[in-house]
Order: sequence, then structure tokens, then C-alpha cells
Amino acid sequence: MDEVFCEGNFLGLPNVKGNPDIIIASIPYELTTSYGQGTADGPAACIEASGQVELYDDLLGKELPAGAIIHTIEPWNGEGDTLQEQLDGIGRYASQQYARDAFPIFLGGEHGILPGILRGCPEKVTLVQIDAHADLRDELDGEPYSHACAISRSLDEGVLSVHQVGIRAYSKQESDYIESDERINTWFAKDVMSPCTGAKAWDGWLESISKIEGCVHLTIDIDGLDGSLVPATGTPVPGGLSFWHVVQTIETLFSSCNVISADVNEIVKQEDTPLTQFTAAMIATKITAAAIAKRG
Repeated sequence: MDEVFCEGNFLGLPNVKGNPDIIIASIPYELTTSYGQGTADGPAACIEASGQVELYDDLLGKELPAGAIIHTIEPWNGEGDTLQEQLDGIGRYASQQYARDAFPIFLGGEHGILPGILRGCPEKVTLVQIDAHADLRDELDGEPYSHACAISRSLDEGVLSVHQVGIRAYSKQESDYIESDERINTWFAKDVMSPCTGAKAWDGWLESISKIEGCVHLTIDIDGLDGSLVPATGTPVPGGLSFWHVVQTIETLFSSCNVISADVNEIVKQEDTPLTQFTAAMIATKITAAAIAKRG
């Protein structure tokens, strides 16, 4: 079983003895980034920034941890000499967290961590994905396990279906995949962010995810938000979701569905201003609050 940190804990909260309700698990994995670099330092930057996040959450009506036990555990140790060995190692690390009867939040690291996490997941899940990119490529630069292929490989791992929102950067091959595969439900940014019809489309998105049955894993690539909010992520893209779109998605999903885990990925430490890592920390905090509210 993983040991917990003595310092540098999520939200600046102490690790207290007892069985955790929430586990914050860092996966500083970066092997296939194709543009901006630095995702390996993202989890630590997010945890550091979280110490400045206000603990009061209006969903709970109280300050975190709100009676829950939150453990910030040792990060994945980077085991493995090859990409596949590292993904297997991530799978073993994830499996340990799922076995603890707590809600795990995995901090990345590039989005390529997702297939590894799912290797350790004991349930067949539906994915809810916030992202700028479809991540449905079959390969990128000859690598089928690139971060740009994370959802394709997750479907290979047995994911039941994918509900993705914020998508605005994708290839012709990915467009064809979306059109042809009934497992993929895509809500494009141009629709949900439209000045004229965006509100109606957004309501449709929320209604769609509220009807998901079975176990759900929430995967948030922070470039799903508008690039002005996360300028230091691996591939920032304009025209994305607002912070409140993400909050609404999280709260709707947790109030309606059986969400068993989540990840927040593609975090890059921003040196000149902490906006990117602080935004990621606030998202992870909202997931924490929603999971605590769900557990009662």
C-alpha cells in the first residue's frame, strides 16, 4: 500500500489517519508530448497551487475536507523501461487506488496516462471527456499510444462509450471515426459555445450525460478550457469552455451518475504566473467536493 506524504498535500490539508474517502494520486508521465513540454511537473505544480484554493464549497455548504479524509499519496514512481512497461506500471498504481474503497483523482501528466489508468480499473466504464482534442487518432508520428490516441486506446481497453465535449481540434480521420462509431458521442465547442444557440446545445450536453448508466470515469484534459485560462498546457486552443462549463459538467455528472474516478491531465507549470496550475487545482477541488457530496 502506498505511503502518504508528510508535506505538500492537496489543499494544504494534513494527511490524517484512517481510511481515506478521497485519494489524490499523481502520475508525472511525459513520453509522447508533441508540442508544449512540462507535463511531468504538472501534478506537483497543481498540488502546490491547491494550497491557495479557498476551502469553502457552495455545493457542500462547508469547508473542505467537510468531515472526509483526503490522502495525498506518493506519486507513481515512473517504473518501466519502455512505454508499454510504464503504462502497465500506471495500471498497477491505479489498481492499488481502486482497491482502497476511496474515490481516486489522478493528476497528470500527459493524457497518455488514461489507457494505463483504465488497465487498473476493476469496472467497465463510460468515459466523460472534457478536451479540445478528440484524441481519436490511430497513431501520431508512428506512436499508437501517443497522447493524441488516448481515447482510441481507451476504447481498445474496453471502454463502453465516450461522451466528449469542448472538441475543436481534430483530424479528418477522427471526424470519420466520430461519424461512424456509435460508441462516440461528441459535442463540439463550436456548438456549445455558439453565441446564438450555445445555451440550448449546452443544456443538451448536460441532459445527455445525466442519463449515463453504469460506472463513469471523468477525464479532463485542461486544454478543454479556453486557452486564455490555461495558457501553459501542452496544446492550448482558443474557443474553449469556461471554468463554469466545467463546474456544471462535474456537478451534473456526480448528482446523476455513478462516477468512480477522475483524472485531470496535461497540466504544465506556468513560471510567470500560476494561472494554469491554479485553474487545474480548482477543477480538482470541485471534483473532490462533488465526490464528497455524493458519498454523503
